[in-house]
Amino acid sequence: MSRRKSGSIAKRAVQTDPKYGSELVAHMINYFMRRGKKTTAQRIVYGAVAELDGKVEGKEVLEVLDVAVNNMKPRVEVKSRRVGGASYQVPVEIKPQRQLALALRWLTTYAHGRRGMGMPKAVAAELLDAYNNTGNVIKKRDDTHKMAQANRAFAHYAF
Repeated sequence: MSRRKSGSIAKRAVQTDPKYGSELVAHMINYFMRRGKKTTAQRIVYGAVAELDGKVEGKEVLEVLDVAVNNMKPRVEVKSRRVGGASYQVPVEIKPQRQLALALRWLTTYAHGRRGMGMPKAVAAELLDAYNNTGNVIKKRDDTHKMAQANRAFAHYAF
């Protein structure tokens, strides 16, 4: 018998970041944080936002950031489902919280993979590429969508 209380556990609200007052920037800081070093993560994210400032004409930096992250978010993914001894890759829609988590995870991975530049510049470059619908994160999102599209015949096995 489960010891959990009945019902689901409520999500904690993320506090806005002190500099921009944005929940998205606070999420990014938390994703870039390693081993509890929040000031290092803040330096990376704030440096990336400062790099982005003025790169896109006529747009506010937080607006550019919001568009870039929305471009990175995958809408569908495949989950493995075992039916009668065979495993099928079943396409499922992704909840908004997971969409953001995947987008920021991919951003950290591909920004870290860029060699020859500092982390704030690498993050800014990935975000600018995502704003323009190019780059590694967008390729990953498109690959995820293609995989779901290719396996849509198994959608009737959805959970």
